[in-house]
Amino acid sequence: MYRTLSFYKYVRIEDPDALRDELYSTWSDLGVLGRIYVASEGINAQLSVPQANFDRFDASMKARPEFSDVPYKFAVEKGEDASFKKLIIKVKQKIVADGLDDDSFDVTKTGEYLTAEEFNQYIEDPDAVVVDMRNAYESEIGRFETAVTPDVDTFREELKVVPNLLADKKDKKIALYCTGGIRCEKASAWLRHNGFEDVKHLKGGIIDYKHQVEREGLTNRFQGKNFVFDERLGERIGHDIISHCHLCNNTKSDTHYHCKSEVCHILFIGCDECVQKMEGYCSLWCNLFDQLPQGIKKYYARILNRYFRPAQFKKNRLRSRNA
Repeated sequence: MYRTLSFYKYVRIEDPDALRDELYSTWSDLGVLGRIYVASEGINAQLSVPQANFDRFDASMKARPEFSDVPYKFAVEKGEDASFKKLIIKVKQKIVADGLDDDSFDVTKTGEYLTAEEFNQYIEDPDAVVVDMRNAYESEIGRFETAVTPDVDTFREELKVVPNLLADKKDKKIALYCTGGIRCEKASAWLRHNGFEDVKHLKGGIIDYKHQVEREGLTNRFQGKNFVFDERLGERIGHDIISHCHLCNNTKSDTHYHCKSEVCHILFIGCDECVQKMEGYCSLWCNLFDQLPQGIKKYYARILNRYFRPAQFKKNRLRSRNA
């Protein structure tokens, strides 16, 4: 059995490469699986830890002064299987790709935290603006009531869009939320730098919100699923299904799939009937393309990816079809 969890911390790392090697050696011996980014600014991790080795994993974290107080966010849906296939630890320039020049503003001036109860009050407050700091494919299957959900594909893009989107709301109370809280740390500081004075964000993100709601008996104001970046691709937060199949645009569904075509591999939402009918492909074109001889397929794949970016084209097509 595994325990799936995530954590992050902005902290100065003197030698990210050395830390990467040390973590890989320790965690691989414990059977840990997951995706971890290490940078000079900190760590961002999503992991599946064998239940039998969890205490040893926790001890290894607490033995490091820079990580001894890092809070874990455990997956909402408990399962016996690992949510990752292997252990990947990469050294990055940043633990979240945001495209910002950190020297151009004070990244430490983040907004205050909101508890789940306080966040619910913001949702009910007509003078407050709740903003989803995730990508469009995430908010499509799940979001808080009344939330502003920017139509973007990356966090980098969202940081450019949101200040303009909220330009006439600088006198409002702003509440941000994301999956586990890490994107909101930087986003709250960026919005404050752009003239938004009253910016706060949900502590622990959607994941911890669900745990607080259950623990304290609060009303769950989140609709649908929370998208997660592992093999599960989502975990149930609210009982309702708010999105539709991208293939038929008719049946309600919030289950994500990757197109079976290696050339495409686009993320799409599918209902059981359509996925079975299309044999796991997002389109008839992808199905037919995969039946070409391998040599011809590789030749045309290079041309398509170089000049036409088919995945982006298909992403726009699927989104407009489901609008």
